[in-house]
Amino acid sequence: MSQPNNPLHNKTLQMILEELLDHYRWEGLAYHIPVNCFMKDPSIKSSLTFLRKTPWARKKVEDLYVKLMEIK
Repeated sequence: MSQPNNPLHNKTLQMILEELLDHYRWEGLAYHIPVNCFMKDPSIKSSLTFLRKTPWARKKVEDLYVKLMEIK
């Protein structure tokens, strides 16, 4: 089904995380979503592993991405 108004449509978690990093950097992500994978020795790989296993954290990342897309 087509979802043209859904900013998450056709976006992988990695794509979302990379776009957030382009805008906020690790420091900004840690400020908005204070989890260890963003605060201590952050990497894309470790963050994706954590977010895939932690639904509440993934939801926070997706919500932050939606907010970012609304202001762009």
